[in-house]
This record gives sequence, structure tokens and C-alpha cells, in this order.
Amino acid sequence: MSNACGLDFGTSNSTVGWTRPGHPAALLPLEDGKLTLPSVIFFHAEDALVSYGRAALDDYLAGYEGRLMRSLKSLLGTSMMEDSTEVMGQAMPFRKLLAHFIGELKARAERSAGTTFTRAVLGRPVFFIDEDPAADRLAEQTLAEIARDAGFRDIEFQYEPIAAAFDYEAKIADEELVLVVDIGGGTSDFSLVRLSPDRAKRIDRREDILANGGVHIGGTDFDRALSLARAMPLLGLGSKLRSGKEMPSSQYFDLASWHTINLVYTRKAWSIVMDNYRDAADTVKLDRLIRLIRERAGHWLAIQMEAAKIALSGVDRTDVDLHRIEPELMLSITRDEFDESIGKLVAKTEKTVTDMLASAGVDGASVDTILFTGGSSSVPMLRHQLGQLLPRARRVEGDLFGGIGSGLALDAARKFG
Repeated sequence: MSNACGLDFGTSNSTVGWTRPGHPAALLPLEDGKLTLPSVIFFHAEDALVSYGRAALDDYLAGYEGRLMRSLKSLLGTSMMEDSTEVMGQAMPFRKLLAHFIGELKARAERSAGTTFTRAVLGRPVFFIDEDPAADRLAEQTLAEIARDAGFRDIEFQYEPIAAAFDYEAKIADEELVLVVDIGGGTSDFSLVRLSPDRAKRIDRREDILANGGVHIGGTDFDRALSLARAMPLLGLGSKLRSGKEMPSSQYFDLASWHTINLVYTRKAWSIVMDNYRDAADTVKLDRLIRLIRERAGHWLAIQMEAAKIALSGVDRTDVDLHRIEPELMLSITRDEFDESIGKLVAKTEKTVTDMLASAGVDGASVDTILFTGGSSSVPMLRHQLGQLLPRARRVEGDLFGGIGSGLALDAARKFG
């Protein structure tokens, strides 16, 4: 058995893949037979129990007291990585929170495989942090340190879109010039790669990679944009104070962002909300905000907005039940409203691809295939805009949630044997 694996620690979901002699690369079951583990931790307040993945979300939604932590990968490379948060009455460094999850991911994969993994190829976005090489290097270094603390001895990194390309390459018969579009929970990553069955045999693939590009925009950013445009106005965003000034917006941005929701529950944040309440021209919407904070329902609201985003990838309109904020409160959202809320984000991803093609000296008409991977690559507006850049390329649906993990497993077999 191989003691090397491919580990995809994702903003929203994580996977672990491996290869064995005579078998194709495969993902390992991580939770109740499922191949993905949502990147979520829930610390129970009443005991020392810690739950992960779907179980963590279920415990939170069931109303257990505690702290839900999600989108932890978004902290890598930021100043928050060196901060702490309160968990079970004690300060816990965010670095330790990530170590909790990576360690659990490794342990579950080892139980499924029946072996110990000491070597790993870890996926990473093209840029953890946009336009800050020092922060980007620090993010990779931090993740490597956390992985070593979890028990991995030998660690290599591979760009996530390149890993997705390797997974796709195992299924093709001829050479193709492929644009890999990997839109995950936290980043949009792109790679222009030459793939073929013959090239797949090479250990060194550097000359096959024509260009890489990325931007720190992903599914959680789409969630936040939709929430700010449609949900937060129901809680007072954009309303007026008695002075005529607009309501301060910082608490709404924290509430709409997965990794900062818990900041809304601090004493300082509560004091700001109450000051705004006293100065509000109309308190009806602030009453909803106060109810949401008292019930610590911020993650619940984020889950509703994420579900709306997913639904609007397949339908033209969806209704969101917001009864926990106010009985019988419903929010109807159309596809056009969703597109308008994410328009600027999609434009940035489109520009990233345009710049990457230009840097590689490749005409869009020369690209044979667009390979879509990552859960948020299914957003219709995004697919349409990127498809316009490459009018002759056929569009291929990769494994949206498992392709990167499988590709990392193939890369681990190349690098570690």
C-alpha cells in the first residue's frame, strides 16, 4: 500500500485521494461513506465534544450551544491567522483550529485506507492572497507547518487547477490544450495546460503548463455578495439614522462573510448595534438584526443564502424562508438579481483569464477545451462569460468536488512512487 496521498483542503469541502498498484486514483470515504468532508468544525459549549463536516452543521442547526467555524482556509495568509478566538471559554489560536481539522481529515483517510499516510501532495490555489507574494508564501508555509504537525513527514504542493487537469487527463485519448477553470469556495484558479496520454507519463510536467492565474474570489464571495444585496437590507443595511446619515455597514459585512460571522457576537459588536438602534430612524429592520444576533443565527442565514445561490444555478427564481429572523418573513430572489449582485466579481475573474491568455501568447480560438471544476463553477453567468472568451472550445464538466483530490493523488504517485 502507498503511504502517500493527495489532500485537498478546501474552503467549503475537503477530500483525500490515493493510488494503489493496479488501481486508478480514488478518493477515500471520509464521512458516512461520502467522499467529501465539509470544512466545518463545531465546538460544543456544554461538553468537550467536537464535531466535523456534515455532523457539525447538523449539530449547529439542531440548536446545540457552541461555536461553528467554517471557511477556515480563508484565514491563511491573513493577519487573523496569528489571532485567537474563544472556544469553550478559552482562547484558541486560529492556527490550532486549522490543525484540528487537518488532523481529523488525515485520521479519517487513514481509517478508510487501512494505512498510515506520511507523505502528501497538498493542493493550493494559484494565489492564497492576491498581489502579495510575501503573504502568499507565508500562507503556503503555514499550511505546510500545520500538515507536519498533523503527522505528514514529506510534503509537496500542487496548484489545484493543475491537479484537476491531471484527473481529466487520465480520461482522454488525444492531445488537448485545456483551460482549467477551478472555482472553489474561496478562490478562482485557472491553468492553461497541454494534456495527452503520452504527457501523463512524465514526472516533470512544467513545460506542459503554459500559464497559471488566479484571483481571491470564490463561492463564499458569491454568497456574501448575494447576502449584502438581498438579505442584509432586510436587517437594516442601507437604512437611515435620524441624522440622515446611512446606517454603518461593518456589522453587515461581517455577518455576510463566513469566516467573520462570529465577530458579530462580541460585546464590542453588540454595543455598536445597540448604539445604531438608538439612532435609527426606523427600528423595524434593526429588531430583526437584534433577534438574529441574540439567537446566534448568523451561520443559519449564511446557509440559506448559499442554498439560494445553488438553487439559482438551475432555476430562474427561488424563495428563501427567513422565519428565524421574523415569523413568515420570505425573500424572493431572481436569477437576474443574483447576476447583478455578482457582476463585478465575475468581471474580475474574466479579466484574470484574459490576462493569463495574453501572458501565454495564446489566442482564445486555439483552446480546445474548457474544463470546469469546483462547486462554484456551475454559476451560469460565470460559465457564459468565460465561454464567450473561448468560442471554439468545448465545455467539459469535471468532477466538481472530487477532481482535485484525485489529481493530487496521481501527482503524489508521480512524486513519491
